[in-house]
Amino acid sequence: MAKQLHDFQSGQRSNATMMPFAQMLSEQQIVDVVAYYASLPATPGLGGEDAAEATLKRGEQLAERGDWSGYIVACKSCHGPRNQGAGEVFPGIAGQHAGYIKAQLQAWKAGARSNDTQDLMGSIARRMGDDDIHAVAVWLANQTPATH
Repeated sequence: MAKQLHDFQSGQRSNATMMPFAQMLSEQQIVDVVAYYASLPATPGLGGEDAAEATLKRGEQLAERGDWSGYIVACKSCHGPRNQGAGEVFPGIAGQHAGYIKAQLQAWKAGARSNDTQDLMGSIARRMGDDDIHAVAVWLANQTPATH
């Protein structure tokens, strides 16, 4: 979360709602905000409750194994076991709201989000069709979120 707030402050990540709030934060306030949100209990993601079984199976494939015929790397390859996160660089994505995951993948795909110096997410998202983005988003939304 601290990285994202810093990226909003520097303009590496753009969002009309988040940028002004991030700009107001001092370094200590960023530390405090991160600590506060880390102390809250994880809540389940929404948006995948009514997904079709075939969609969920495709989402699981993409998240857990990828699709090497389309050069789509599995989410867990970077985001860790059960997509719970891997260190400070790769956040947990399991249990995120489906709409958020879809919006971020679309932003990576369109080049609207670029705060990844190696363009790992962009290169993966550009290989995904809208159906695959939807599938992985609803499957991840149905997974248990990371706990701290």
